[in-house]
Amino acid sequence: RDADWLMALDIDEFVNIHVGDHSLGALLAALPAADAITLTWRVFGNCGLRDYADTPVTETFTRAAPEAMPWPWRVFQFKTLYRNSGAYAKLGVHRPRAPVAGKAEDTRWFDGQGRELDARLRTQGTFSPFNRPNYRLAQLNHYPLGAMESFILKRDRGRAVHEGDALGLDYWTERNWCQAEDTSIAAAAPLAAPQLARLRADPVLAELHRNAVDWRKARFATLMAQEENRALFGRLLLAPPARV
Repeated sequence: RDADWLMALDIDEFVNIHVGDHSLGALLAALPAADAITLTWRVFGNCGLRDYADTPVTETFTRAAPEAMPWPWRVFQFKTLYRNSGAYAKLGVHRPRAPVAGKAEDTRWFDGQGRELDARLRTQGTFSPFNRPNYRLAQLNHYPLGAMESFILKRDRGRAVHEGDALGLDYWTERNWCQAEDTSIAAAAPLAAPQLARLRADPVLAELHRNAVDWRKARFATLMAQEENRALFGRLLLAPPARV
């Protein structure tokens, strides 16, 4: 409640800022008039990695979709970083919700390219125009697939907001984009390093992490005893990355 800015992020999404020292402060300094900034996904594909390893996805997966392409539009969704000014009463998954009359209509929205958004995008929609660049100032690195082994576990867990939809080869194909190399998030590694070191030094968190890694490996072995999971895993091994 006391935060100056708010944003909802999933565990496979990482803010990647290209200006200044790559901090949130640098992004806000680049857009001083902004009350909200839409950060467009850049989807990173699997690109043939089969086995899960206990390494950061931001280092493991470095090939992604092009900056602009005609299809599929769903890979250019955005999340919104917005000022906690009272203009919106509720957090939303992709954009703030419950606009407050007399405040929300006066907010100014900008995208990750630095363009001010028109009235339509300020009030509705969660997708950036996908036929033009959107990442000049910042982007949202999105790692929806992981290793092939990880995708089998993700399918077992189920979709977060679409409980009735089982993950399959269609989901994989629309997100396995590997056309462009993008290692830009490495520039923020010096900012992340002390935070990661602090977390890894915590003995309780370290044990929980080890247990989680062991669980993932054991669960994958269990799932491979089921024919539907073996069949999907085999299709993943044969499926090429998507092409524009």
